[in-house]
Amino acid sequence: MSGAVDPGADMGRSEDVAAPVRERRRSPLLRLWLPLAWVLLVFGVALVADWLPIPPPNHMDFAAVEQGPSKAHLLGTDLDGRDLLSRLAHGARVSLTVSLVAPAIGLLGGSLLGLLAAWYAGALRVGILALTDAMLAFPSLVFALGLTAVLGPSLRNVTIALGIMSIPAFARIARANALPLIGREFVLAARTAGASDLYIMGREILPNMVMALLTYALTMMSIMIVAEGSLSFLGVGVRPPTPSWGGMIAEGREALERVPHVSLVPAAVMFLTVLSLNLIGDHLRQRHEAKAGGLS
Repeated sequence: MSGAVDPGADMGRSEDVAAPVRERRRSPLLRLWLPLAWVLLVFGVALVADWLPIPPPNHMDFAAVEQGPSKAHLLGTDLDGRDLLSRLAHGARVSLTVSLVAPAIGLLGGSLLGLLAAWYAGALRVGILALTDAMLAFPSLVFALGLTAVLGPSLRNVTIALGIMSIPAFARIARANALPLIGREFVLAARTAGASDLYIMGREILPNMVMALLTYALTMMSIMIVAEGSLSFLGVGVRPPTPSWGGMIAEGREALERVPHVSLVPAAVMFLTVLSLNLIGDHLRQRHEAKAGGLS
């Protein structure tokens, strides 16, 4: 009959509707809360590393050289008998310092250059764009490697090199977000009222692009962790015996077949931290885009 109702079709439609609902319920847990919990755990362990009941990071237990996970050493020991958990906790300070300070340098410098390139025309805009294009065209890791080699391997120099490396990307993001705002009503009203260029850029344009810049800064934090680990792996990062995740991976590569946990444990911690930061940044970016789309 033409008026008959197909219960299978209704069930199919119900399942189609229920599937996105279940997905939305699971999504915040997997994409936000678990990554956020991991990042907070890493930050917390790094802050209280000196007070944790673990050996000093450079203490060598010659009776437990290359030992796997045990009650005395929860994550095992490295080639010199040093506790991996202790070195991971103290090495997190290096990675987190670089991941916070280097993007901050790029955020400040890049935002300034991006605003200037968006607001002003002529030689200033051409010069800024040419500078950022030249820096973006140069391999970032090679640039950081060369600058660190010239300045000398240290936490401060690595942070400065990676911060300078991130400026062009932030400048591009800042300019792309500033250009649509320049023609908005509130900016035109401020210009009509006689506000200075500095006031308009600092009070009218910058606050409306802060969220986009901070969202990108989270992604840049994960990039900085990988970059610092790469420099330490190549031997131009933080000087031994100061522990760093990249340095720990490099120290265990010679005995990878014999004691793989020496390299795999810090590699796994780095992977989870970078993945968590990327997931948090992606979640915030989607929320920002949805909010911006709703307002438009």
